[in-house]
Amino acid sequence: MALTGIEILKMLPKKNCGECNVPTCLAFAMKVAAGQADIGDCPYVSDEVKEKVSEASAPPIRTITLGSGDDKFSFGGETCLYRHEKRFEHPTGIAVLVSTDMGEGDVDGRLDRFLALRYDRVGVELKADLFAVKDASGDSAAFTALVEKVRSRCPDAALILMSESPDVLKAGAQACGEHVPLLYAATASNADGVKEVAKDAGCPLAVKGENIGETAKISEKLQADGLKDLVLDTGSRAMKSVFEDQIVCRRASVKHKYKPLGFPTITFPCEMTDDPFMETVIASILVAKYAGIVVLSDLQGDTLFPLLLERLNIFTDPQRPMVVQEDIYPINGPDENSPVLVTCNFSLTYFIVSGEIEGSKVPSWLLIKDTEGLSVLTAWAAGKFSADLIAQFVKKSGIEDKVKHRSLIIPGYLASIKGELEEELPDWKIQIGPREASHLPPYLKKWKPEE
Repeated sequence: MALTGIEILKMLPKKNCGECNVPTCLAFAMKVAAGQADIGDCPYVSDEVKEKVSEASAPPIRTITLGSGDDKFSFGGETCLYRHEKRFEHPTGIAVLVSTDMGEGDVDGRLDRFLALRYDRVGVELKADLFAVKDASGDSAAFTALVEKVRSRCPDAALILMSESPDVLKAGAQACGEHVPLLYAATASNADGVKEVAKDAGCPLAVKGENIGETAKISEKLQADGLKDLVLDTGSRAMKSVFEDQIVCRRASVKHKYKPLGFPTITFPCEMTDDPFMETVIASILVAKYAGIVVLSDLQGDTLFPLLLERLNIFTDPQRPMVVQEDIYPINGPDENSPVLVTCNFSLTYFIVSGEIEGSKVPSWLLIKDTEGLSVLTAWAAGKFSADLIAQFVKKSGIEDKVKHRSLIIPGYLASIKGELEEELPDWKIQIGPREASHLPPYLKKWKPEE
């Protein structure tokens, strides 16, 4: 059970030293209780207290981290059933399967697409996260060679090593070096051998049962043997049953604190259908309903991109507005004669406005002003998109060095601040743009700077 801030305060040295970057021990304790600070940030707290607080404040679903250095992938750590209750913590990992029985061209194609299918979404890179490397023959040398190939070509990918043989998994883990992989999988028949490999290598271990009940039993046994980092595969390969299993695992761990199921899950849409479209549909359902990792048979842009966008939307904190970084955004290759527009940094506003500008084919400069994620009228009403603040932003943005003219297009809903803005920016002519973004293309096509 989580500790309260007062309970944590009683275990602190109460020096109020500020070395944890929080002014007082009480404030620090409250932050730890709220999950906004780590107990280890206090330099004077004992190891016993660290362990006690960490154990009490641990999420009901354990966080698992794969990879190394800057190329780490974390999943799990979830604390709620529904996003609006708090937020979802770690986005579902998207993995692609490669196997030792695949031809070299098939493997290279997947590696190439893993590297190529990356999308920039306002400073956020959307991409697949993992490779599932499967042993199809029990040949340690072939498996190790494939692992090394994936590591050399795609060093930022986390790895899932799949084999029924403990010896093959051991060889694969050694080939990964410090890049921590997920070992897949401990079953009722091989758990004793595989668990020793996981212990020696210090790697998380996947657990696979014939059903959710057997998976829980194997998980409980491995925990009793000292393994803490587990990932669950309930064995289901039918859409209805795997969907139900994801919900049961999340509910059992979050609502009932059932520790055998208190781990993230791994699912295999690639083993549930031969139809690439249906595989994507299944993956989309599992992204929305609690899967920690989904393993796909291949990566294609027309199916991967929708999954990445779905994941981005679901794993965005609903308590924080989606924002775009304050900056100048060039669209369609603008030059010194291109129009200059300004709007707020609410991401939906940005996507709509930038999309309409891009669709117009008119090279333009789009100034994005930080309004703390508020939309145009809301930001203006809150005093965060006023004439003086817009003027300050225009002056410091550097746009004056990029264009010869001095015409600034403001949203039509801000027509009332035109006079104030001209006083704040005496060298600029303020032009009132359309109220609706959909009217931007014809407006820009006819646009001319004011003299």
